[in-house]
Amino acid sequence: MSHAFYIYTSYGVSGAIIAILCLWVWLDGRARQKELTALEAAGHRRRSSAKTQAEDAA
Repeated sequence: MSHAFYIYTSYGVSGAIIAILCLWVWLDGRARQKELTALEAAGHRRRSSAKTQAEDAA
């Protein structure tokens, strides 16, 4: 086993882990966005939008 093999394997494993984590975060973000859309369609509103609704009513 050479030193270069160890280095390339370490970089490969690290890159694969980073790619998997990025994919996981992206997919999870899409899932949360779909949940928010479904909740808003069901009539639930975000707390942050309560200020804008109160300001619009005034």
